[in-house]
Amino acid sequence: MHRLDNIDRMILAELQADGRMTNVELAKRVGISAPPCLRRVRTLEETGYIGGYHADIAARKLGFEVQVFAMVGLQSQAEADLSSFEARCLGWPLVRECHMLNGEVDFILKCVAPDLSTFQSFLTEELTSAENVASVKTSLVIRGAKDQPGVPFEVLKERLSKRP
Repeated sequence: MHRLDNIDRMILAELQADGRMTNVELAKRVGISAPPCLRRVRTLEETGYIGGYHADIAARKLGFEVQVFAMVGLQSQAEADLSSFEARCLGWPLVRECHMLNGEVDFILKCVAPDLSTFQSFLTEELTSAENVASVKTSLVIRGAKDQPGVPFEVLKERLSKRP
C-alpha cells in the first residue's frame, strides 16, 4: 500500500481544486520539480487515490431543470438483492448517484431530469416497478446551497498535525 506524505496530499488537494492544471503548474504549487511531480501523480492514479478527472457540468444550462432525491426501501436486504438493485441503478441514466444507507431507508438516489414529467415517467415506469422495491419517497430539490465534490483536505491536514 502506498503511504501518502505531505507532497502527495498537496498534489491531491490541488488536483481536486483544478484537475486541468498542467504538471508544470502543479509542481510549482506543491514545491517540487515537474518530473517527480508527474511520477507522483501517476502513482496516485495507479494506487487508486485518483479515480479519474471530470468536468463540472452546469446541468441547468443543458436543460436539466429537475433534481430529485429518491429514498428507496427494498422488500429484501439480502446481499444478492442489494447488489441486484445497485446493478439496476447503473443502467438508469437519470440516476447520477446511488448510496446504500443504514436505518429506515435502504438507498438514496440522486436523480437529474430535464423536466418533471420525464422524472415522473422514470419514477412510475422504472423505479417503483423495479423488482424488490417496496417503497419510494422523493424530495424535489428547490435550490442547492453547496455542492462541493471531494474531501476537505483542510480537516485532514489539521487532524494529521495533531498526531503525536
